[in-house]
Amino acid sequence: MRTGADGDLVVGVGGSKGVSVAEVLALIEGALGDAGLSPASLTELATLDAKADEPGLVRAAARLGVPLVTYSADELAAVDVPHPSEASLAATGTPSVAEAAALARGGELLVPKRKSRRADGRPARATCAVVRRPGPGARHDDRAARSVPPAEESR
Repeated sequence: MRTGADGDLVVGVGGSKGVSVAEVLALIEGALGDAGLSPASLTELATLDAKADEPGLVRAAARLGVPLVTYSADELAAVDVPHPSEASLAATGTPSVAEAAALARGGELLVPKRKSRRADGRPARATCAVVRRPGPGARHDDRAARSVPPAEESR
């Protein structure tokens, strides 16, 4: 895993079924860039376990060279977040995916939940939030056993 001057950054991501890797990457790169954060400091993407096989999220993690770490809806629902959503609760069983996944193991919320912007003006299909976790040991725990390692992007 990579670390950089910004510390250990975790991006929590949520995505609708069929979200494109391009939409996910544009959202993440925009969130990091707008906050003045380096993609080299990114250590993982985190999401809901039901999204573990979503191609757009899996491919985004692979392109960024970080694992996709997943949490159950119950784990995410237990995380206090600043922007809970009734729509998320109804769709996923948790009031937050992006912020809760980013904050699941603690840290400082640097970029609150934001939605992707699609060039065609259609509704956003992805959300993300960015957290800085303190200390180098913050990313080492039993979660690694449930993470999806970066893989070669399938074409």
